[in-house]
Amino acid sequence: MATVQRPGSYHCGIDAAMDVIGGKWKVLILWALDERACRFGELRRLVSGVTEKVLASHLRELEEDGIVHREVYDEVPPRVEYSLTSLGVLLNEALAPLGAWGREHVIGGAEDRA
Repeated sequence: MATVQRPGSYHCGIDAAMDVIGGKWKVLILWALDERACRFGELRRLVSGVTEKVLASHLRELEEDGIVHREVYDEVPPRVEYSLTSLGVLLNEALAPLGAWGREHVIGGAEDRA
C-alpha cells in the first residue's frame, strides 16, 4: 500500500491522519461514499449544509491524498462519480470505532440527559 506524502512534520500517526481528514466536512464525505459511488449533486444532498465550493475543494484534496477516486465517463452530458479507493475504505474502517464512541458517549449521553 502506498503512503501519502504530505508536507510538514508530524508528531504521531493521529496528527498525520487528522491532516488528511481535518475540516468540518471531510469525514461526512467519507461517510456518504461508504455505501456506494455518488455524483457531485448526490453528495451535496447527502452532506447537507456544505457549499458547492467547499465540497469541490474537499473532494479535490481527498483525491490528491488517494482517499477518493474521481471517475469521468465519456458521455453526453458528462457524468462524474466519486468513490472511495482502497485507502479510503481502510480510513473509514479506522474511523468506525470513533463513530461508535460518539454514538455511545455523545449522542447516547445527550439522550440520557434529555
